Amino acid sequence: MQYGDFYYPMPANEPVLSYAPGSAEKKRLKEVLAELKKEKIDVPMYIGGEEVRTGKTLELRPPHERTHLLGQFHIGDAKHVTKAINAALKVKDKWANMSWENRANIFLKAADLLATKYRPYINATTMLGQSKNAFQAEIDAACELIDFLKFNVHFLSDIYRQQPISGAGMNNRMEYRPLEGFVFALTPFNFTAIGGNLPTSAAMCGNVVVWKCANTQVYSAQMFMRILKEAGLPDGVINLIFVDGPTAGDVIFNHPDFAGIHFTGSTGVFNFMWKTIGANMSMYKSYPRIVGETGGKDFVIAHKSANPDVVVAALARGAFEYQGQKCSAASRAYIPSNIAAEVKKKLVAEIKTMKMGTVEDFTNFVNAVIDEKSFDKLESYIKLARKRDSNAKVIVGGKCDKTEGFFIEPTVIETTDPNYITMCEELFGPVLTLYVYDENKFEEALKLVDSTSPYALTGAVIAQDRYAVELATNKLRNSAGNFYINDKPTGAVVGQQPFGGARASGTNDKAGSILNLYRWLSARTIKETFNPPTDYRYAFLQEK
Repeated sequence: MQYGDFYYPMPANEPVLSYAPGSAEKKRLKEVLAELKKEKIDVPMYIGGEEVRTGKTLELRPPHERTHLLGQFHIGDAKHVTKAINAALKVKDKWANMSWENRANIFLKAADLLATKYRPYINATTMLGQSKNAFQAEIDAACELIDFLKFNVHFLSDIYRQQPISGAGMNNRMEYRPLEGFVFALTPFNFTAIGGNLPTSAAMCGNVVVWKCANTQVYSAQMFMRILKEAGLPDGVINLIFVDGPTAGDVIFNHPDFAGIHFTGSTGVFNFMWKTIGANMSMYKSYPRIVGETGGKDFVIAHKSANPDVVVAALARGAFEYQGQKCSAASRAYIPSNIAAEVKKKLVAEIKTMKMGTVEDFTNFVNAVIDEKSFDKLESYIKLARKRDSNAKVIVGGKCDKTEGFFIEPTVIETTDPNYITMCEELFGPVLTLYVYDENKFEEALKLVDSTSPYALTGAVIAQDRYAVELATNKLRNSAGNFYINDKPTGAVVGQQPFGGARASGTNDKAGSILNLYRWLSARTIKETFNPPTDYRYAFLQEK
């Protein structure tokens, strides 16, 4: 029985620790990195209340240190997917009927554990498993994940308070139910926060979840799963499985209780899943919710009035933080001819100062790309730009070495063709392509930005001329779901810049906002009449 209206006010964003020389957090993080490297972990799947070990394992190795073994994780098959679905459905009613304040406080406790006891552990597992430097891990695995948990509790609290008006003699109310069935959360390698948000945002709304993370994110995912369990998440609410994608999809998309998918990954995979779900509609109890954030070919366009130093900083950070492995990373840049020489000169000089290496050396700005498949793909694009008959050239970087880790230098390609392959295709790595346009043809350049790529995730305009800013904002209205003015196109903060794009970049359901949570709820309107009629006849039927 509920005796109060339990409301959770707007939280503040989690402060970002500096890890400055001599700081307590830097000392502690280095200790935890050393501690984790000494341990070889054995990671099970978490299904219901079981830790499932199959005996069939894959190794966990840092992308920047291929010879080091962090441990292993157990991989499953179709029967484990079915087992996870059954475990979820078994607890569905009990979880959905739990009072809001008790459900909410599980996730708030998880946020508190992340902010304190487990902060160095979630950061260190992200650094070692996904090759992120300390700052990139801090803003992702600690701060953004904490923010997702706290802000989503607040947003959902707001939704529950939204009620319809009532006329005389009646009471109307809205009930926000979880979806009928289970939700499939399919998460990528590049953000620990996304890996945590996709299953928890749906679970927070009363849904039960089957969570499959990328194999290259298992190391931090298992840490977050342990934190959720310590926070009091009941068994079976979120079930973490390690099964290959096609096998998981075959079971899940053919199950009558499939209620929705929360996805971040490639456009091709998302399109295939959408097609499969559409073909299987006749077997589902209700129309599944399909929520996805997919690819990006994110842009920076500078106007002739732009400050060259601002352009250089936006490109250096936007393209090369976390090795360009962000959905939002700057991948193509349009530079006006009047400042092109200065921008290129300064950008090349800045990139040459960037140190590359392991995450334990905190002076390294750049670390390794995620795996050999990614390395080989990126190297092939760089080699293509170096061919004599290519209408592109590498102006800085370009060295690739996978001897000890998957290291690719921050690379800038300059092309004379605005439709050159690296201006169009998603690379997902530390490779930026520049195109220099006529400084007096800004509007034509805006048309190029809008038409070159099928994606529309993030983008930025850099200009001091306010008319240019206004023109770009209007002309590029549909080119980016997150649009930045005089800044890099990365670094969205929960509660400040709700994240997501349209076109081939996804459904734009804005992670980190109230919009996303509506997708995991099914509303029921209830009307109660206090003095119901006893006769069907209306007054208009009478002539006298």
